[in-house]
Amino acid sequence: MQIGLVTYTPEEVAGFNPHVYYSKWADGAVFPAARKMQNDATCFCDAKAIREKPDMVAVSKNGPALRKNRRINVPFDFVCPTNPDYQTKVLNYVETLNKEDIQGVTLNLYHFPEEEFCVCPRCVELWRQSGLNWTEWRAQEITSFLKKAKRLVKGTFAVEMYPDPVLAKERFGIDFESIAELVDYFHVPLSSRDYFTNYWVDLLTRNFLKILKKPAVVELSAEMLNNEKTEALLKTVAYLSRHNLMAVLLLVHDAENARQVAKFAVNNIELREWLKRYDFAEMARIIDEWAKLY
Repeated sequence: MQIGLVTYTPEEVAGFNPHVYYSKWADGAVFPAARKMQNDATCFCDAKAIREKPDMVAVSKNGPALRKNRRINVPFDFVCPTNPDYQTKVLNYVETLNKEDIQGVTLNLYHFPEEEFCVCPRCVELWRQSGLNWTEWRAQEITSFLKKAKRLVKGTFAVEMYPDPVLAKERFGIDFESIAELVDYFHVPLSSRDYFTNYWVDLLTRNFLKILKKPAVVELSAEMLNNEKTEALLKTVAYLSRHNLMAVLLLVHDAENARQVAKFAVNNIELREWLKRYDFAEMARIIDEWAKLY
């Protein structure tokens, strides 16, 4: 198993691979490609675009897909995924990324906000014309968009998803079976402020590995750490190392944040003894490699 990074700065860090760089954010910020790295682009969440053109927002009977709408529970402000102008904007950005020497592209938030979205006149008419039921039509729309994006990617193509292995198709239009035919791997973010309680990480990882028909990476949060949180994070990675994952990715702010995690692991004798005592051989190997660097 590899251990890599998801980062907001385009810096490679020794001892970590692969490197995933957030190049397009949900707030609307857009950055140039990070060379030699996997570039992760947010698709249909763009708070800035919606502020500038409010009619772009996805809508439901409970109102728009905005964080400030307390009648629903969405983490970001969602553009309607069938909006042709915004689709073109995202696809043009993907094409721009692929003009550079990058590893590939990961897409996130490329789907509907929730199961009741979107009922704008355009979506209702597209649904009516399709002759499909609501769930199948939405899944078809999302898969169709991903096919367009894949044609523009010359390297590795991956997608993130909400960590719901059961209702992803009904809620978001994410059809794991169809998408598996397009991607090289799935990127599963299991974010948390801490991992003191971590059984749910193991549970969801097992579920996704059973369902997904392509390799998978799991992303864990490694921001705003103290010593206790770092040790809990590393023990969670140890449990994940027993599964057939392509990689575990640590979400960090920057390169120094990542180096701090590695140095903590190398210098924590009790942690390293715990790994050996309970036969976490793969995690012990990773830390042994870090010890050569840090």
